[in-house]
Amino acid sequence: MSKKYRKHGYAERLKYMHMLENGFSRNYIERRFGISGELLGYLWTRYRSEGPTGLLKKQNVRADYAFKLEVVRDVEENNITLLDASLKYNASASQIKVWLKVARTQGYDALAITRPRGRPPKNAMGRSRKKKPEEMTELERLRYENECLRAENALLKKVKALVEARDARLKEIGRKPSKN
Repeated sequence: MSKKYRKHGYAERLKYMHMLENGFSRNYIERRFGISGELLGYLWTRYRSEGPTGLLKKQNVRADYAFKLEVVRDVEENNITLLDASLKYNASASQIKVWLKVARTQGYDALAITRPRGRPPKNAMGRSRKKKPEEMTELERLRYENECLRAENALLKKVKALVEARDARLKEIGRKPSKN
């Protein structure tokens, strides 16, 4: 893996901050340790405002409509930067940028829309729920049984064809097929 995508642990981040305090340039630290300038600047700002605890990984913020609206209005009305807003509200700058874009293009009410997380349940993926045998009518039960028997026949035909193909191949090279 290249240096560019390398993760920087807490101890390394703290070392970078001490180097900045001791007068090393940001450019030197970027090139020497493979940390991006943007991340280094962000960490430096958090380190100065929160101290060493600012270098720890933050918990993800699960924002509701009121929180998003407060952040977006504060950024737009007070003209604060994304970095300052992320420090003030403890949310990532990229997420705040997304909220701003949504609010500007679709309006403030669009911030209330939340997308469901994770994989949708099987019922929502277009399949209908199978009924239990007690819930089926006689006709449905017979159709279901017929479908199962067709599937079983198709499987047996495939197995028979594979066995015949194997026997023909063995016979061709002069071996006798097994009795199994």
